[in-house]
Amino acid sequence: MQARRARFHHVLTAAVCGLLFISGCTSGAHPDKRSPSVLLVCNGSTARCPAGPHFRTVQEAVSAARPGQWVLIWPGVYHENDPAHHAGVWITTARLHIRGLSRDGVIIDGSRAPADDPCPSSPALQDYTPRDGIVVWRASGVSIQNLTVCNYLAGRGAQHGTQIWWANGDDSRTLTSSSDSPADTAGLGAFTGSYLTATSMYHPADIHSQHLAEFGIFARGAHGPGVIADSYAANMANAAFYVGACGRSCNTVLTRDHGTGSAIGYLGTNSGGRLTVESSVFDRNRTGVVLLSLNTDDLPPPQDGRCPAAAVASCTLLERNQVLNNDNANAPLLGISPAVGTGIEISGGSFDTVTGNIISGNGSWGVLVNDNIDHLSVQQNSHCQGGTPNAPAAGSCLFAATGNRIFANTFQRNGGFRNPTNSDLAVLSLAAVPPAPRNCFFGNHSVNGPLTSSPASIQERATDGEPCNLPGTPYDVKLLHQLNCAATGHCDIAHPRYPGQATIAYTPVPQLQGMPDPCVSVPSNRYCLLFSRHSVLPEGPDR
Repeated sequence: MQARRARFHHVLTAAVCGLLFISGCTSGAHPDKRSPSVLLVCNGSTARCPAGPHFRTVQEAVSAARPGQWVLIWPGVYHENDPAHHAGVWITTARLHIRGLSRDGVIIDGSRAPADDPCPSSPALQDYTPRDGIVVWRASGVSIQNLTVCNYLAGRGAQHGTQIWWANGDDSRTLTSSSDSPADTAGLGAFTGSYLTATSMYHPADIHSQHLAEFGIFARGAHGPGVIADSYAANMANAAFYVGACGRSCNTVLTRDHGTGSAIGYLGTNSGGRLTVESSVFDRNRTGVVLLSLNTDDLPPPQDGRCPAAAVASCTLLERNQVLNNDNANAPLLGISPAVGTGIEISGGSFDTVTGNIISGNGSWGVLVNDNIDHLSVQQNSHCQGGTPNAPAAGSCLFAATGNRIFANTFQRNGGFRNPTNSDLAVLSLAAVPPAPRNCFFGNHSVNGPLTSSPASIQERATDGEPCNLPGTPYDVKLLHQLNCAATGHCDIAHPRYPGQATIAYTPVPQLQGMPDPCVSVPSNRYCLLFSRHSVLPEGPDR
């Protein structure tokens, strides 16, 4: 790692300082805030800054920027901190474009480590102030691209700890900036993230530490259109990727992403409508993908995949993904209990489509569709909407999984824990007669023998196969006990074979492709001219 950083510093210094038309490499005066459309951030931490005006921190630049401007970030390690908002970088200006000039060379680091050792594992080098990394607060049209954010940690009660967050607001925060305008705070619409890396390498001795990073790349309450593409998130104690609290109007696409080494690879809570997760990889998590109805989210439940204003047509799609080897019991875990060894779980969700995926090596279940029992919420706007209150007991809320279609997926080597009910496909209803429309399984196949399922022969018409017009699969107490054991570790079954957490296993960030041209679409500026013509920026090996 030291050798890679030394090489990077040498190449970039030569590229900048070796040009005849640059006189020196010291930072210039503070930029004129009336400057045109491109602002530069450079702190000289890993490479000398180009001559001319620039900001020393990302926060200074975004605070000075006007809607529609570009903020380019020169390679360096930036220890950003906005204590007023419990964030590294707090963005409230609409239509800003934040772009790093090197995906692995621009690092927004929440730790206290020196620039030559970013994103450290050592507890002694962490900043334990509960914060999030880059937060876009109710500002539509903001893009964040081609950079790394790491080691922004949570606090007691699992507060904060999100690396990159597009937020439409929640009850735990208030706007305090005097510069917030009505246009900036009207709600979050369009957003874009691409070529992003979100990780944490903090490695505490206590696997139950309250300071684990919670979320990697996170969109909450946004109504799009939104895109999260070509991005990577790892080592999160809740979810690597998250889209939630947007009801049937999420209008978001995740494509070519990679979520790994986390409690959950992708989590969608109370999110649906036009929402697509495609052509992505979710591997080596505790659970690969979870679609969830939850009574405690800001936007009331349920998770509903129907198209806006449609009666039954599904617009929430999980398609052409690879969901692999999600049996990592040693992934970071904080405040949640996803069922270890599950590829895709639809928990109390409805009208979702799962098709064309490769689902392999998940120790418990490849795809599990189940009703969800949640506690009734004390939040003002959530009182078991879409569920059955006080079922099966007082103070609880039952969300039925209904109308989901799981078809034309390829399965291999799922159920390897070899507990009863572990299989390629499973469905759990907590009602004697499942509600209509029932969940439907058809056209799925296994490449290593017969397709396994619980109940058996799940794709036959008499069970849960097409045309899916029979009463459906009733309550299965055996599957319920297995699911509870896999999720909580509290097992009332004989000889369970679900792994428990013994340590925290962290995944190093691999070599990742940055933007092929980080200056594409950027208005003409001297920094891009310098960078594009004279700089060679290697995307380094494992950090």
